[in-house]
Amino acid sequence: MRPLTAITLILLGSCFAIMVSLTAVIVVVLILGDEYPRLQHEFDPLLRSLITFVGMTAICALSFYSLLKDHRWRYWLQAAMWTALILTGWSYWP
Repeated sequence: MRPLTAITLILLGSCFAIMVSLTAVIVVVLILGDEYPRLQHEFDPLLRSLITFVGMTAICALSFYSLLKDHRWRYWLQAAMWTALILTGWSYWP
């Protein structure tokens, strides 16, 4: 496995783990939302974060697959992945 492929796989795994964790938290908020009104205020930011990381996971998965298959679009997908990573980091920067 080439170094760029390994780095892409690490990013894919991280984005997937964050996506699954956010999904679990949203399920908890949906279950407990009626009993704890403060949780309802957290639903919109959680949903935005989930959508962001679903997109990041999809981009990383496509980029990883293209690197494995030596697809001609692999460098375009790598550029999209790094751009999405920078934009995601920038949106969460305080």
